[in-house]
Amino acid sequence: MAPVSRNDLQLSDDESDEDNDEKTPLVENPYDKNRKEELKGWDVFIVTPPEEEDETATSKAIDITLKLMKIFVYLVTFSVVIISAVIAKGSFLFMTSHMRESKSLPVCRRGLGLDRDKDYEVVLPTIQRVAWIWGVFFVLVIPECFALFRSFRICVFKSYKKPKLLSFLSVFIAETLSTVGLCLLVFIVLPELDVIKAAMLTNCVCFVPGVLSLLARNKDETRRPLKVVFDMMAIIFQGSALAVWPITESGPQAWAIPVSIILVSMKWWENYMDKKSPLSLIRKLSYVKEDLRKSRYFSYVFISIWKMILIICAMFGFLNLTMENATLIFKGFSASFRSNPITVQEIRRTVLLANMPDIPTASPLDEQVFITSTAMAPIHIAMIQISAALICYVFAKFACKICIQGFSFAFPISLTIPVSISMLIAACGIRAEDECFFESFIPKYLFWTCPQGNFLQEFVSDKFAWIWLLWLLSQTWIAVHIWTPKCERLASTEKLFVNPMYVGALIDQSLAMNRRRDDEGEIKSEEIDLENKDDNDISQYYETISIRSEESSSPSGKSVPVKGSDHITRIYACATMWHETAEEMLQMLKSVLRMDEDQSARRNAQKYLRIVDPDYYEFEVHVFFDDAYELCDGDDEEMVVNRFVKQMIQIIDTAASNVHQCNIKLKPPKKVPTPYGGKLIWTMPGKNKLIAHLKDKMKIRHRKRWSQVMYMYYLLGHRLMELPMDVNRKATMAENTFVLALDGDINFRPHAVQLLVDLMKKNRNLGAACGRIHPVGAGPMVWYQKFEYAIGHWLQKATEHMIGCVLCSPGCFSLFRAKSLMDDNVMKRYTTTSDEARHYVQYDQGEDRWLCTLLLQRGYRVEYSAASDAYTHCPEGFGEFYTQRRRWAPSTMANIMDLLGDYKATIAINDNISFPYIIYQGMLMVGTVLGPGTIFLMLVGAMVAAFKISNWYSFYYNIIPILLFMVICFIFKNDIQILVAQIMSAAYALFMMAVLVGTSIQLSEDGVGSPSAIFLIALSGSFFIAAVLHPQEFWCVVPGLLYFLSIPSMYLLLIIYSLINLNVVTWGTREVQTKKTKKELEEEKKEQEELLKKKKNPDLLSFLGLGGGDNEEGSITLSLANLFTCKFFTYPKSNEDKVHLLQISEQLEQVNKKISNLERQLELSRVVLPRNRKPSIGGRGSVRSEAGLNVVNENDIENEAFNSDSDGDHSEALESKQERDDLINPYWIEDKDLKRGEVEYLSPAEMTFWKDLIEKYLFPLDSNKEQQARVASELKELRNKVVFGFFMFNALFILIVFLMQLNKDLLHWDWPLGVKTNITYIPETSEVRIDKEYLQLEPIGLVFAVFFALILVIQFTAMLFHRFGTLSHIMASIELGCFNQKVEDISDDAFIDRNAIQIAKQLQRLRGIDDDEKSEDSTYGDRLARRKTIQNLEKRKNQKNRIGTLDVAFRKRFMNINVQESELKVAATPVLSGLHRLGRNRETLRALEVRRNHILGNGGPKMETLGAKNDYVLRNGNRSRTMESRRIDEIFSGRPNGNGNVNMAMSDESDMESGRGNVRMEKFGSRNSLASYREESETTRRRQSHI
Repeated sequence: MAPVSRNDLQLSDDESDEDNDEKTPLVENPYDKNRKEELKGWDVFIVTPPEEEDETATSKAIDITLKLMKIFVYLVTFSVVIISAVIAKGSFLFMTSHMRESKSLPVCRRGLGLDRDKDYEVVLPTIQRVAWIWGVFFVLVIPECFALFRSFRICVFKSYKKPKLLSFLSVFIAETLSTVGLCLLVFIVLPELDVIKAAMLTNCVCFVPGVLSLLARNKDETRRPLKVVFDMMAIIFQGSALAVWPITESGPQAWAIPVSIILVSMKWWENYMDKKSPLSLIRKLSYVKEDLRKSRYFSYVFISIWKMILIICAMFGFLNLTMENATLIFKGFSASFRSNPITVQEIRRTVLLANMPDIPTASPLDEQVFITSTAMAPIHIAMIQISAALICYVFAKFACKICIQGFSFAFPISLTIPVSISMLIAACGIRAEDECFFESFIPKYLFWTCPQGNFLQEFVSDKFAWIWLLWLLSQTWIAVHIWTPKCERLASTEKLFVNPMYVGALIDQSLAMNRRRDDEGEIKSEEIDLENKDDNDISQYYETISIRSEESSSPSGKSVPVKGSDHITRIYACATMWHETAEEMLQMLKSVLRMDEDQSARRNAQKYLRIVDPDYYEFEVHVFFDDAYELCDGDDEEMVVNRFVKQMIQIIDTAASNVHQCNIKLKPPKKVPTPYGGKLIWTMPGKNKLIAHLKDKMKIRHRKRWSQVMYMYYLLGHRLMELPMDVNRKATMAENTFVLALDGDINFRPHAVQLLVDLMKKNRNLGAACGRIHPVGAGPMVWYQKFEYAIGHWLQKATEHMIGCVLCSPGCFSLFRAKSLMDDNVMKRYTTTSDEARHYVQYDQGEDRWLCTLLLQRGYRVEYSAASDAYTHCPEGFGEFYTQRRRWAPSTMANIMDLLGDYKATIAINDNISFPYIIYQGMLMVGTVLGPGTIFLMLVGAMVAAFKISNWYSFYYNIIPILLFMVICFIFKNDIQILVAQIMSAAYALFMMAVLVGTSIQLSEDGVGSPSAIFLIALSGSFFIAAVLHPQEFWCVVPGLLYFLSIPSMYLLLIIYSLINLNVVTWGTREVQTKKTKKELEEEKKEQEELLKKKKNPDLLSFLGLGGGDNEEGSITLSLANLFTCKFFTYPKSNEDKVHLLQISEQLEQVNKKISNLERQLELSRVVLPRNRKPSIGGRGSVRSEAGLNVVNENDIENEAFNSDSDGDHSEALESKQERDDLINPYWIEDKDLKRGEVEYLSPAEMTFWKDLIEKYLFPLDSNKEQQARVASELKELRNKVVFGFFMFNALFILIVFLMQLNKDLLHWDWPLGVKTNITYIPETSEVRIDKEYLQLEPIGLVFAVFFALILVIQFTAMLFHRFGTLSHIMASIELGCFNQKVEDISDDAFIDRNAIQIAKQLQRLRGIDDDEKSEDSTYGDRLARRKTIQNLEKRKNQKNRIGTLDVAFRKRFMNINVQESELKVAATPVLSGLHRLGRNRETLRALEVRRNHILGNGGPKMETLGAKNDYVLRNGNRSRTMESRRIDEIFSGRPNGNGNVNMAMSDESDMESGRGNVRMEKFGSRNSLASYREESETTRRRQSHI
């Protein structure tokens, strides 16, 4: 390859092109001398951004701990798999050894009183053989029982599909033959072989898979000739067993060996079918395989039962060949498992000739010596074998799920037979030397059938051992797929294994052959062959490998290929904002900027480092601002963006600086007028888009639910469904497109999103997934919420995940699958306008929960990932907290009641929701409804125990405050309600502290066996154990005492407050003072005028002297809240002050208008006015408005329009107010606070879409007073019904329990624990009287104790299982390089492949890219004397251009890699500092340099990879087989006019020259139309040609 010159690869600072060009700066240069405000030398001082460390960052200690845990899991899983497999194999051969007829075994003489100089043996009687036969039968049948149970459970609780007749017959015949072969092998062959040969024979059951593997090879596979050679060798080696065994074993059953191993090997035929096979039979069977993927469990409900019947029939049939009376296995069943006598015989050796060896013979002893057999010994061994096989299967599946398959699954499975044979040889050798060695472990009369003679020496020297090695190697090759897994993290069992269960007799072969092979092989970049020449293809994504999936039929009947680009994971982050603070906005912006950085690193790693990243994704951010506009201060007729939008514009640079740890300023946002208001478009440093949609509530419906409707219909309806492509491609894209719903104050890391994507990839039926939400803030209310959130996630959400579905995926941080949102009755129904009282509660107050309810009712699953952490600001004040929960509580109950009411339809359509889960949710709902009554009774009983008062007094003391609070909630305003609730909560907290002391005293009296003590210990113990199992969140359990003190407030007062205020449907939180709109001001003015009219026209009461209270004042005034006001000594109120104030106000408004008009005219006079303005919508040329605003296209320099000086006539600026069009020149785009961004216009298609969407679904709702009055009346009626129902249910419950408590002496149940015994001695009669005092429980109390205990047990158990699943997910996501491949394979190239993402992140870092030295070190850690303060300031002053684009930073470092200079310590490449973090030496840099030279060639990044159309293939037809040996520079010479082939995928000019738009997700819809792409490309091409 020709050497690459650094000059050829060096970037030019002066190059500029379209946005698609990688050299286009995405940040504004604060030090650019060409700017209007030149940077002065005295203004070079900066504030360095703080370290990027917050609650989302994982500490190094935790990271090291997790990696050590991963290593521990590696070792433990490896050990458990190999140990359990060896135990299962050895114990099974132990059982088959005792099935041999008349088995004799040398016996230990110790303890039998036999002569030491003589040898003795035992012969197992037939009755003992029967017991071992049944033990083997149980080993064969138990896995089939497991398969039946799993299949039946899935068919009952989930959905199933009936198989086709051909599919069922195929699997039925194969399973029947394999079961017959297995019985023949187990009951006939293995008992006649010694244990070493039996273990060897198990390596010979791969003949049929080997043949099918050869026949399934297709011409498209890489290295096919070599693989075919190995396949043929493996078949020959496996076939040799068919001849070797009958020759070496001359017994009468030798014929059964080849028959049995061929039949057994048919068990795994399905795994070796391939639809690409050249043979039609294999292809047909591959379609049977595809059908079985969906109908397997239904088939195996019947197949498992049939196999169990077949096993017992085959066992009886084959035993007729080796037993005189096979019916003995049924007649002697019970007797065989009892203790039976076993006769001991002496071994006599006779000598026939002097040169012949002794021949041992057995003869009975003079005195009969018997050994009593151990009862149930075969069952015990069978249980050991079954347990070991099950453990091996479970841990092997666990290893595959967490992606440690190579070391912890394939390696131990491959070593099972060698280790077993080694241990069996050692055991036989030891026992041959000492029969009593194993006496303490194994009964005297039991042992494996060992080979005769010096078997260790014969094993090594005999040819039999070397043939066994060939069998072992051939099995390893046939099952080589277990070494190269390609499944995703946490893959389901169906994706990991073909059959539902394992074969207990052949545990290692079963796991290896049953491990599903990957149908799609790894596609290399040079293997891509896209022959589809679709001119309308606008979804070519060069970042991902193109894989041809299964062909699906189009409506016309033609097969339409689904492109690899359609499988790309696309994530649309959609955040809703309203009145967030600057700190809250900063957290959300930092989170999406981290995602931008991560996505850029993955793109650069694939683009330049030539790796395939399975976790790659496309990313785009959409922020929806509610009520984003307000009246302009200077002009009441115009609208401008409010202070929250301006706050985001100011703070986004701070967020970018914090994330990238250097001061950067993003390029000013593009401003786009839209029918709903407008949008601002930023390009983040990673070249991903951040689009802020500014909603004008006068043009479009506001509030969060309608913002969600906006982005659903825009992204999934307009951007996806209107793509000009086949429906099958759209379906694939919809399945791999996700909406990341965010709140405006969320804080998370990219890893948290990746964990949610893993869940989506694992289960295609998953509609939504949520993470662990952590509340952030300060104060007691935040402490309470930390504990509340922790318990809710640890127990409740984990339980919902494990036994059913999560009912609510919170909108602050959740991932939704596009396909599920686009389903019927989801998106469309989500647009329902609230017109009933119930709708306002269910739809608008809890929109997140309602959306999840719709998904559940359509059959989708909702899951929870505890490892995906996100942090959100929570209410810090008592009133804000109560207001938030006032919305949540009723909406939660309404949605759950909706789900429970429609439970039959939901169970029928949703595989993950069962009737027991509905019962569980019903139990929780009953607990919620009766919660206030339960807390009230708890308070009554606690007061009795603490203060030793009567039940009735305690009842009065508790009922009066609650009734008073209810009256206050009905009568007074919200502020008064909150104040009273806060006072009562403080009082109840003090009371609960007294209750805690009283309860402790009561528990000490009743003992730990009392129901209260048991429940309290169980509850607190479950909380503590849950905290221990969540070590990173352990301190969340500390505020548990505060939670206990707040129980009356949160579960009694809050419920009362929420239900009584059910008719209040305002949002309640984040309410701040904002400017009123013009319409609101007009309405307010009308109301004032009407009020004045009423005062001028007095009514009857005023005439009678009873009215006019507002016009009078009193010397003495008494009032009670808003109930009444008493005035004494009244006199008329003067109106002169009001009149004067109104006049002053009107005059001030006129003065303000005049001043504002003058200021605006002066500003406009400084701007160049157009002479011939031709307005156009969506044009690409430069457009100037009448106000002098320049609309520049993307090719113009940003500052050109604002710095130009013109001598034109400025008189037009002083003309009367210009006419404005909100879709062309709205007033808000001239706001200085929006910065000098370009102005773009929507494409006609998008403009039409928004207008139609607003007209149909999102038009603003007019404030119809009659409608509002009707809704208010209905809401009050609903409130009254709900409150009455709650009150009556709780009143009845309280009445029943309280009366039973009063009459507990008559109606009770004695508690069996905690019994007190009183012993009384009576001296007069010398009698001792013993009295037992039981704790008494009333029936209802007992029912509720059992009720809550059952819920606690369910939640605790589910939490344990969920913790294991979370641990598996964490372990699967942690990468350890030392275990990924074998040690000898860890080359520098392999290191780069495994760490490509981290290398890309280091290379693209913006921090230090513009410094010449010591760019990595922070000044915080330097000594003062070493700080080069003045030098750094001077450097900053003279710096012209700063790099703020991650791609450019990556390329600059990548191009400057030079190993020779680094070896010579030449300071020519300072940007490479920091690569020492990669943990490798200069050889890694050398590998990077070589890879760069190979990729870039002589003309730039010309790599043909990852889904682009291969122009070379299109021109030259099918790819040459010798293409791999061709040099890259020969194929891609980089000369467009030469003989080379320019790579159109990665070349910057490819889209322009080809006339095709390389439309990535952030580009679609942001330009005018698809045709404009071609127009721009042609214009750019002509411009470049001219240059």
